[in-house]
Amino acid sequence: MDFNNNTRWWRNEIIYQVYPRSFQDSNNDGVGDLKGIISRLDYIKSLGVTMIWLSPVYQSPMVDMGYDISDYQAIDPRFGTMDDFDNLLIESKKRNIKIIMDLVINHTSDQHKWFQNALTSPNSPYRKYYIFKKTSNGKVPNNWRSIFGGSTWTEVPNEPGTFYFHTFAPQQPDLNWENPAMRKEIYKMINWWLKKGIAGFRADAITHLKKDLDWASIPADSSDGLASVIKKGQNRPGLNVFLNELKKETFDKYHALTVGEAYGVPEKDLAKFIGPDGYFSMIFDFSYMNIDVKNTDEWFRGRNDWTVKQLKTTIFNAQKKITQVNGWSANVLENHDQPRVLSKLIKNPQEQTPVAAKALAVMYYFLPGTPFIYQGQELGMKNFERKKISDFNDISSLNNYKMAIKEGFPEEAALKIINARSRDNARTPMQWTNETFAGFSKVQPWLEMGNDRKNINVAFEDADKASVLNCYRSLSHIRNIQKVSNILSNGTLHEYTAPENIIAYYRELGNERLTIIVNLSSKNTELIVPNEKIIFNTINTLETKENTAVLKPYQAIISSNIEYN
Repeated sequence: MDFNNNTRWWRNEIIYQVYPRSFQDSNNDGVGDLKGIISRLDYIKSLGVTMIWLSPVYQSPMVDMGYDISDYQAIDPRFGTMDDFDNLLIESKKRNIKIIMDLVINHTSDQHKWFQNALTSPNSPYRKYYIFKKTSNGKVPNNWRSIFGGSTWTEVPNEPGTFYFHTFAPQQPDLNWENPAMRKEIYKMINWWLKKGIAGFRADAITHLKKDLDWASIPADSSDGLASVIKKGQNRPGLNVFLNELKKETFDKYHALTVGEAYGVPEKDLAKFIGPDGYFSMIFDFSYMNIDVKNTDEWFRGRNDWTVKQLKTTIFNAQKKITQVNGWSANVLENHDQPRVLSKLIKNPQEQTPVAAKALAVMYYFLPGTPFIYQGQELGMKNFERKKISDFNDISSLNNYKMAIKEGFPEEAALKIINARSRDNARTPMQWTNETFAGFSKVQPWLEMGNDRKNINVAFEDADKASVLNCYRSLSHIRNIQKVSNILSNGTLHEYTAPENIIAYYRELGNERLTIIVNLSSKNTELIVPNEKIIFNTINTLETKENTAVLKPYQAIISSNIEYN
């Protein structure tokens, strides 16, 4: 799909992330699939969505749920066929919905033909497609710890003293980006997909492509004697060379939308990533997504006792940095790697209500950047509670549990942490109805259903005007009003003075304003409100006196001085 030369054509998009395995099962095998997605396109369209981010559907052994790719140009049979994918493109286009895919190019599966060939002989040309090291003492080359726990090195079968490198799981060997021949193969694959008609990519783990080539051990940061690979394999000097070449050889040729999963980008490099000539169209703002944990990858290490005031400061500081480089943000509350936001940011379970879910939606939906909705977020889906570690599927959850136990956590405490933070929380099947398997499938799904589901489903919420679902639809409608759209695309962001438990801001373009005020607490809170027409209110009524208003717990309002029909 060759878009026009307006390099920021994507500014007015609303993007919906589909996790195919858990979205809709069309053939009742317990696993979601491409035909299931096609059957729900009208629903996605009803959200005001203009683009779908499709989590991996490539051929994969599914060790990391599709982020371990064994063939970049094949659809995994669990999800269907390439004909099904082509039909998804056709049917989406009929509804003016674009498709972007996940781009996983830091690593492949160990079942990829390149890696399998590399294992056949030390002289295989594919050895240079990955990172192999031979040591004279038979020990691993260094003390780097992988993101999923344990050493970043795994010994090659039948070759004592020879190891291959993996930032993540042993089944996910890292590609060697120092090899120009490998890079050309990757670029050829990317262009094949863009020529097919997708609108772009979400780039997975993209700041890991460059590693420090000294391969030196560093001081251990834990009792296991290892040190996080992040210190030597994330945002390292020289990454810019790879990202510039990647952009030039692929994305630029198709004016593609690119969203970087770019953890750890230093402020000084932000312009290089998302400035007008940046590597990517936008990167995710993880600043507030991870406010609840001390360590993003090893989250068993502890939780942060954050406040609304800190959340507010984090959001506005991040936005200020992005604005300073004339950049664009991908704004998210949830994704496939995160717990449900209602369970994460609303600490008291009794307050995890539809009203609170709507407050969180209003809070982020009008910040500068593009809003992303993760499937089920628009329903106010919540975390589950699992009673034993064997109930979990996610490799990161299992490894965090193992590391916690190894470091002396009692089993009960470790399980509590895993329940709160597991990526499986976001991967439970989509809730379409109140049936046993929620209309996702007629058989037991691949992953246990969520266990807090009453009235949290599409069928129930579709009929309830005050539902979370219809709130998201209303917010998209507001975004798509032409004058509002202009403000959001081209206007400035200003923090609105408010008590510490209220997150408030306004967007401004010329004399036109849109004001967002959200009470993110369980207390009635009084504040001065602008003299503007209220165009959206999550709790119908609003108590006012003179120029002040009293916002009820988790009430959110949107006001504007714009005249529109």
